[in-house]
Amino acid sequence: MLIHLPKDSDAATPQPILFLFHGSTGTGADMLKDSRLEATSDHNSFIVAAPDGGIPAGKGFVWNIPGVPTVTGKIPGPDDADDVAYIKAAIDWLASEGCVNRAQVYATGLSGGGRMTSWLGCVAADRFAAIAPVVGLRAGNPLAVDKARPDPTTCQPTRPVPVIAFAGDKDTVNPIEGGGAGYWQYTMHAAEQRWAQLNACTVAPTTQWVTADVYEEHYSGCRNDADVVGRITVGGKHAWVVDNEAMWAFLKRYRLD
Repeated sequence: MLIHLPKDSDAATPQPILFLFHGSTGTGADMLKDSRLEATSDHNSFIVAAPDGGIPAGKGFVWNIPGVPTVTGKIPGPDDADDVAYIKAAIDWLASEGCVNRAQVYATGLSGGGRMTSWLGCVAADRFAAIAPVVGLRAGNPLAVDKARPDPTTCQPTRPVPVIAFAGDKDTVNPIEGGGAGYWQYTMHAAEQRWAQLNACTVAPTTQWVTADVYEEHYSGCRNDADVVGRITVGGKHAWVVDNEAMWAFLKRYRLD
């Protein structure tokens, strides 16, 4: 796992941390470079942790999301590395060393890393204050009898999880309209709506333009103020379509109790 410390890091003070998960067959090192989050970390004083997935694939690694096939087509089995347990252990160790503030742990990731980020929201809500999947927002596995909907039994977080998700409307790998590989299927809107339901959001969603080519779908009035936001880049493809400063501004609003 690569760890980037902000330039003005104070070793005596536990810092916020953002876990950054690479895409399928990628590496933490490549993801750290491609995301340009080191500069954002230096500017905003938070740690970035960029681990490798536990399952070797191609020239890199993939993440173990139970019941979901990786890009190799294989569903992880009991002998594969448990990535969730690894990430939890990493948080525990970093916190015990006085490096990390447990109340300010966040996750983001690209594509397969976005699905891993979403999965951590489902199964480790007690560890992550907020999540930011990129071209990979999920809310559980597709429903077996209707793959256009998420299966509610596969994502049952223990608390409301604030979500900001980024995507491009020209992404043909993980299209926001759904379809694609077996782990995709339902639309990004279906995933947003499911998170809004999980977070008990009560205000009708709004859509507004935040720049000339980016619009935002926003679900608010949620329990514990755990908003759900989707940011779509017009013309954006399967890439890091993220305003890093906007992402961090959203994430840092939230802390675990």
